Amino acid sequence: MPIRCVIVSQDRLVYEGEADIVIVPGSLGEMGILAGHAPLLSTLDLGVIRVKSGDQEEVFTVTGGFIEVQP
Repeated sequence: MPIRCVIVSQDRLVYEGEADIVIVPGSLGEMGILAGHAPLLSTLDLGVIRVKSGDQEEVFTVTGGFIEVQP
C-alpha cells in the first residue's frame, strides 16, 4: 500500500507522488516511513531524502527542515 509523499521548499513544490517508503535524515538518525507509520513531527538534518516506489528511486538533497507524518 503506497503512501502519499509531498516535499516542499520555502518557495515551491519539489515533489508530489506515491511511494512505498520514504527515507529521511532525521536529527537522531535515518528514518524510514512506511504505510501505517505513527503520526510524527521531527526535525531534519543535512542529508538526502530517498523516495522509493517499486524499482524507482528519486533522491533529494535537504539542508534541514521538518518532516510531518499524518495518519
